[in-house]
Amino acid sequence: MINDQELDVSPPTMHELVNLTHPHLLTPPSEVQRNYVLFDRTATWGHPGTPQLLAVHLQRDYEEQTFSFEQAPLPLPAMAQSWLIHRGCPRDAIGLDPELGPPPADEATRALERRLAEDGDRYAMGYSYTRDDPEDMVVVVVLRAMDEHAPSPFRVVAEEVDTDAWTHTLRESGFETVGEALQWCEDRLTGKAGPLPPTRSAAASRPAGVAKAPAPHPPGRSR
Repeated sequence: MINDQELDVSPPTMHELVNLTHPHLLTPPSEVQRNYVLFDRTATWGHPGTPQLLAVHLQRDYEEQTFSFEQAPLPLPAMAQSWLIHRGCPRDAIGLDPELGPPPADEATRALERRLAEDGDRYAMGYSYTRDDPEDMVVVVVLRAMDEHAPSPFRVVAEEVDTDAWTHTLRESGFETVGEALQWCEDRLTGKAGPLPPTRSAAASRPAGVAKAPAPHPPGRSR
């Protein structure tokens, strides 16, 4: 726990964070929880591929004058929402501001984002790469099924931004091995991949986005 009176609340000097959500207060009144999905403007200058979003769960006790918080860097807004929902934040209390990013291009994107936000205990994130090049804005994520018997246990989720229409699409596919999943990501980032292949039993293998366990990284790349 950190004492409020000892906290330096001056703005951070190394990061410029933009709140993509509206803060919400939860009961009881003596313990206020705030949940944020933050965009780090400076992440683009860091290590290539680093997630540019930060999920922050803060709980404050006014009677004790203390607060505690957890945070997690995550590559997609829906994954940040999932992380917060599984820490007690109501789904309808962590909506994103539609003015602060490209909206979903279609219903398939909206449906997948809902599943990513709601089913955070089914999959663990193993790898992600964020590219913010205006000529090719894309995020690729590899997820691993927590159920070792799940069909197509390795999932790839890919978000692409159409900078002309200023919309984004989100698509998924399943792979039998982590190597196949990582290879598709490598091919996508080097311009060799076609659309994600159809997923076997996609309805039964619902993806989610809470980071729990690492997976091997493909070779390093530059933006």
